[in-house]
Amino acid sequence: MSNGEEMPRRVFDTALSELYDDTLALAGEVEKVLHQSVQSLKDRDLELAARVEAGDDDIDAAALAVDESAEKIIAKYKPVSSDLRRVISTMRISRDLERIADLAVNIAKITQDIGGQPLLKPLIDIPRMASIAQGMVRDSLTALIEEDLGRAADVYHRDEEIDALYMQIFRELLSYMIEDPRSVHRAIPLLFAARHLERVGDHATNIAETVAYLLTGDRHVPSPGERSEPTEG
Repeated sequence: MSNGEEMPRRVFDTALSELYDDTLALAGEVEKVLHQSVQSLKDRDLELAARVEAGDDDIDAAALAVDESAEKIIAKYKPVSSDLRRVISTMRISRDLERIADLAVNIAKITQDIGGQPLLKPLIDIPRMASIAQGMVRDSLTALIEEDLGRAADVYHRDEEIDALYMQIFRELLSYMIEDPRSVHRAIPLLFAARHLERVGDHATNIAETVAYLLTGDRHVPSPGERSEPTEG
């Protein structure tokens, strides 16, 4: 790069760094509301559920700001190759994060709908799902920060575990409803909560795919033991 290009490059790097910082700040807020939404369901804490729902507009605004900043960087600096992948990756990740926050709000609304009603069964598997989903989100973002393709691959292939647990919960709740149709109104909210957590896992795998795209130029996430070399440039 010539001396004349050094200053624009430094300005671009600063803009990209700020974009990453904003994306990671958004990620922190999304992780927090996801945890709070599940906690509200476990404890049937209506106040906490209301706080999760009330904060959704701020998360939507933060996600929109990331997208707008990325679009401005593309328009102003016209990045190419790995630089362009980095900008596009932040846009993809911000959208997945915003959707995870929406799912957290859905879980909080389930808490509010259930209110003080007794639960159909103790919450054991749903908190397990939540723990897996939260770990997948956290590890996918760590893979982004550390540019760790192996960690991204681990998140991607962990999705099978959360899918299997969802099907286990589905079958169990279905059996309750078949045995006692009066239990339907108490089973359905738990089924929806499990479904929302399964979708959180899907969005975490999307983030893992985006990390793979960032590092290799390909959305393919390697299987354990499979080699994948980063793309040049």
